[in-house]
Amino acid sequence: MTNLPRTQTDAVLDYLKTVGPITQKEAIDAIGCYRLGARVWDLKQRGHAIRTEFVRVPTRYGKAAKVARYSLDKE
Repeated sequence: MTNLPRTQTDAVLDYLKTVGPITQKEAIDAIGCYRLGARVWDLKQRGHAIRTEFVRVPTRYGKAAKVARYSLDKE
């Protein structure tokens, strides 16, 4: 059996299942995924129920920015 390379889409799904909700910054830090929205779209196309919630996070300038946080709905 050949070990196929793990895709970013698979890595995002694993993260959602094992760790929980993920933001773009967390995706960059944990997985190296710079296009989280596209990977979430891929997962939705595969039939996974993913919830999008907008949350405020602090910026380096002390202000808050609104970002998407994705999580798995109960499947």
